[in-house]
Amino acid sequence: MKKYIIIALVFLTACHQSSKVPVVGFADAFEDNTIEQAKTGFTDALAKNGFDEKNGTVKIIYRNAQGNIPTLTQIINYFISEKVNLIAANASLSAITAIQKTKSIPVFMMVAPTPTLMKVNDAHGNPPSNLFGVGENLDYIDTSFLLIPKIITKKSLVVGMIYNQSEPQSVEAINRIAQLAKDNNIMLVSLPVNSSADVQLVTAALLNKHIDAFFANPDNTVFASFETINKLCKDAKVPVFTSEAGLVSRGALVAYGADLYQWGYQAGEQAAKYLKGDKDLHWEMVQLRKRVYNPGMAKYYQLNIPSGFEPIKQ
Repeated sequence: MKKYIIIALVFLTACHQSSKVPVVGFADAFEDNTIEQAKTGFTDALAKNGFDEKNGTVKIIYRNAQGNIPTLTQIINYFISEKVNLIAANASLSAITAIQKTKSIPVFMMVAPTPTLMKVNDAHGNPPSNLFGVGENLDYIDTSFLLIPKIITKKSLVVGMIYNQSEPQSVEAINRIAQLAKDNNIMLVSLPVNSSADVQLVTAALLNKHIDAFFANPDNTVFASFETINKLCKDAKVPVFTSEAGLVSRGALVAYGADLYQWGYQAGEQAAKYLKGDKDLHWEMVQLRKRVYNPGMAKYYQLNIPSGFEPIKQ
């Protein structure tokens, strides 16, 4: 009898310990190699801080909406029903959907703009009390866009862009860049898209307007369709500039912007603090930006890259 009591106690202790393991719901808005870097950074930061799935110290429920909004809503609802300890929201659509569906479960955003740019602040300008993680403003876009006239030295410079008109940060970026282009005597040609399905035709239409460069702004549709955009631009001998460092390894010429792995890592470190009991947290700004270029693309377009840019490893 004593033997069975000991076994029962061990079993109950194990069950009690497993119930203490925190559960993280990780929502990706869509499938994308660049966005994937943020997820890797997030989970690496958790592991470094003692929350590692391999060791059984955290459970991560991962779901990808594949760009479908109803699916994304179902994912967030599932996380809520599972009573996860926190929701990790990769890209702005995931963050917006999560904070619309729950006010009690902490939401840790990454690859997302500030709450102001996402238009989720209340009437007093305060962000949701359960929104944490790492956001980005659009100040860095000025620097990244103005790389174009430094590399393509042409008097009448024409730059093309596409943007998803349903994404607040993308519309905000277009408005900002339009003024920036005007102030710097650059002609900007921008065309809207509604989804990834429109990208090929719209990009082709843009290239028919004889643009000198394409600027890939922080837009989820641009991320998801970048290979299509880049192939069309490469065939037309139109270099792609961007504000997203992760796109350079996928074929963009140069970038000044956030490293998405580090972006996710920063969000993961904050999430780890929360899981350790630190509730005095607030959303943060991206800490690390860098200048990178693609040597293969520089050679292909026969363009000289200014000093201070780090070549990507190929």
